[in-house]
Amino acid sequence: MNFKFEYISSSLEESGNIIGHFILYNLLPGQGLTIGNALRRVLLSNIEGTAITGIKIPGVVHEFSTIPGIREDILEIILNLKQIIVKTTEKKQISAKINIDGPGIITGKSIIFDSNAVVINPNQYIATIATKTNIKFELILEQGSGYQITDQFDHKSSNFLKIDATFMPVINVNYKLNNTYINYNKTIECLDIEIITNGSITPEKALSEAAEKLTIWFNSLIYIEKDLKNEDNIDNEKVLPQFDQILIEELQLPIRAYNCLKRAGINSIGQLLKYSQEEIKEIKNFGKKSADQLFETLKNKFNILLSSSKS
Repeated sequence: MNFKFEYISSSLEESGNIIGHFILYNLLPGQGLTIGNALRRVLLSNIEGTAITGIKIPGVVHEFSTIPGIREDILEIILNLKQIIVKTTEKKQISAKINIDGPGIITGKSIIFDSNAVVINPNQYIATIATKTNIKFELILEQGSGYQITDQFDHKSSNFLKIDATFMPVINVNYKLNNTYINYNKTIECLDIEIITNGSITPEKALSEAAEKLTIWFNSLIYIEKDLKNEDNIDNEKVLPQFDQILIEELQLPIRAYNCLKRAGINSIGQLLKYSQEEIKEIKNFGKKSADQLFETLKNKFNILLSSSKS
């Protein structure tokens, strides 16, 4: 099918979310549901994002502590930090810090990064400093997909409190199907997709990444039959030496099939493994029934499967 794609519109909400609308049309009946469902699942689960995964506060060893001069306890601060949305092109672990004098309010714009990164929601509230004191936090940010709990992170320093992370930059995906009547025996589908992101990635970028991931995953299945044949050949080559001394008499074949193999110069299992199923069937007077019995005996008795065709 000659798929056609159109990017309809994009809008930026006050919250920082980006909404993109796309249409994929000229689809056969049923294809829209298949493509739409696959894209939606990948967009929501497999697109990578960045999140804060660790915080280090001087004098604090667990999340149930309090910080002198700050109204919020550690758990409240961690919950607020989980709302921070970061956009970056870095693929490695990122470090950041907060160094602020009170009294005052700590927000997303208080975070200072040591690399190319920016906070999408700089007004996100983190904590309030109630007294005239200096507050220092160290942060660790990582890239990932989906939701990860603290046990899945391996921070180099044990002084950091680990934070559960939601990496998913795509907030929601909606799609609907529209049918277009062409003539009495032809109908095509149009797939209307709406993608909402948190602003750290554009909807078109997210859609492109999702399509690329699906393409890579399914490409690995294209040559599966050829690969399996190659594996059969390799396995047979590996087992040849150990079966050289086992005579075909061990197969206990019918006398007619046994004589056909002998006339073909096949005296051992090792010699038999040099043949494919197709070549065995071509042995004069061997017959399909004898061939099937031979293949079954090899499988049951020696766990051997001959390659299906000539190499």
